[in-house]
Amino acid sequence: MERKAVLITGGTSGIGLAAAKIFLKKGYAVSIAGRDEKKGQDAESLLKTESENVSFIRLDVKNPKECEKAVRDAEIKWGRLDCLVNSAGVYLEESAEELTEESYSHIMDTNIKGTMFMSKYALPLLKKQKGNIVNVSSDAGLHGNFGCSLYCASKGAVTLYTRALALEAAPYGVRVNCICPGDIMTPLTEKQIENEPSKEEALREMASVYPVGRIGTAEEAAEVIVFLASAEAAFVTGAAWSVDGGITA
Repeated sequence: MERKAVLITGGTSGIGLAAAKIFLKKGYAVSIAGRDEKKGQDAESLLKTESENVSFIRLDVKNPKECEKAVRDAEIKWGRLDCLVNSAGVYLEESAEELTEESYSHIMDTNIKGTMFMSKYALPLLKKQKGNIVNVSSDAGLHGNFGCSLYCASKGAVTLYTRALALEAAPYGVRVNCICPGDIMTPLTEKQIENEPSKEEALREMASVYPVGRIGTAEEAAEVIVFLASAEAAFVTGAAWSVDGGITA
């Protein structure tokens, strides 16, 4: 089929779901992948109000065999793969002295291992189409943040993996970029402040450090993902795009 196809991990909520909506409007066939079956089916139903060209794939990115199957399922469904968006990710605030092997495995396996193995299995298909990969890193993948060294390490790995893979993939016409969002209003952020006495006050305090005076929206981050996947970004590879309201400036 001529319609381009994209596979989005973490596509059932937040930035990934917002990107799926935009890709559909651009005429792509979209596979969204996530761990939660019910959330995935709900997201698929929501997206099908926009277009029938969407499917849900159950996936735990920590498992390389499931990563391989997800890529294969997307190819079987659409006949091709033009773009991989690695949006699946988890956040944790934990001091360096509180680090446990369990928390290390949870964060690193989701944020970087999943990104690497999804890319590994998608690359042969992307080479055929001269496609691209867009990873979701973080402002914490560019500088250190207090009290979340493990998360910073995982996202720093995503940023440098993006740049290294871009060099490997360039001779095959495959571009690899990442976005580095600051705080974005997503379910991940809502969970981060769920135990605060006042969510409104917590959001105001969070927004106060941003030069633009607010945190971002999932749609704003998703628009940059879709741009990086587009022909308009044909000369962009190995880039880490800040989508952070100026906080890293």
